[in-house]
Amino acid sequence: MDENSTTPVPTRSRRPLRLAAAGTVGALGITTAVVIGVGTAGAASATATVQTAPAFGAGRPGSGSGGYYGSGGSGGRGFGYGGSASGGTSTGSASSTTATADQQVGVVTVDTVLGYQHGEAAGTGMVVTADGEILTNNHVIEGATSITVTVLSTGDSYTATVVGTDPTDDVAVLQLRGASGLHVADFGGKAAEVGDAVTAVGNAGGTGTASAAAGTVTAVEQSITATGESGSDAEQLSGLIETDADVVAGDSGGPLYDTASGEIIGMDTAASSGGDVVGYAIPIATALSIAGQIVDGVDAATIHQGYPAFLGVSVDPTGSGGAAIAQVLPGGPAEDAGITAGNVVTAVGGTTIGSSDDLTTALAGHDAGDTVSVTWTDTVGATHTAHVTLAAGPAD
Repeated sequence: MDENSTTPVPTRSRRPLRLAAAGTVGALGITTAVVIGVGTAGAASATATVQTAPAFGAGRPGSGSGGYYGSGGSGGRGFGYGGSASGGTSTGSASSTTATADQQVGVVTVDTVLGYQHGEAAGTGMVVTADGEILTNNHVIEGATSITVTVLSTGDSYTATVVGTDPTDDVAVLQLRGASGLHVADFGGKAAEVGDAVTAVGNAGGTGTASAAAGTVTAVEQSITATGESGSDAEQLSGLIETDADVVAGDSGGPLYDTASGEIIGMDTAASSGGDVVGYAIPIATALSIAGQIVDGVDAATIHQGYPAFLGVSVDPTGSGGAAIAQVLPGGPAEDAGITAGNVVTAVGGTTIGSSDDLTTALAGHDAGDTVSVTWTDTVGATHTAHVTLAAGPAD
């Protein structure tokens, strides 16, 4: 179930693209909004200036019951999933070609299972270190309960874990288990300039192969509002490279090459959703700087280490006098404590909870594995308190 709805919805392919403004630009890889261990039911959809294209495959319909809410994260967006809301079926742009062997070096496909949303997603990433640190978009892995990364140049696949994320800037770092001797992507030091010839490479359409789309830098230092395909989960992104390369769902997290030098100057992140495609990429220097902070263990308002704390509930944002519980994840910490739908959480760890936002904020201050006291009232008005051990939620 989508974290922003109490009604089951088809899961969306998340990795590839987001949508951006100026007519609706699609981001590569759409994800559902994440709220630190709590899902918000019935939240209003945001108006997108730009839509991020989703990662391919995450849009495939799941079991019919919808994905679950309650994943951690402090406001991470749902970008990064690829495919359409009805199940990604696109196979990439008609104008794209197969990436060359050189363009595939250090590039990986990222496939995720969205266990609580009963879906799958697929996107792209880049190898940062020989022992398997991977740079990608946050929206590519948001909500993932398992992640598989395949190195395009060798075909070798690895299980990946989340080192950390920056949902605000749409950057994430993964670590491959058991990886060594990998070829690092060809990151360049050149800043993009208007008129530069570029090539966007990625897992277009979630096919598992590398496509290349040629284009030109049309602007730099661009600011957009990126959203999922539905126009929800809006997020402001700035300092972006704008191109006319035909970026599509599944390309999110992939490299934007300077065609002349062959070096990576950006990370594909969003694109327009109709008419002539307008693509957006995060400058690679910016993405690598954020990735460096994640690897160094920075834990701040925008940078989160590892997996978020997870309570396992969906909350009704229209409730008052506390956080009204819309649904409870079976087998999650909340259910184990005896919390049920219709209850109202009024305190966490001694902090008074007056709204769903208060609950999100309170949980954001905790880590997976923390034991906190949770107080709630049931449907007949009786008060209960229990000590709850927060679980590790899906990637935020």
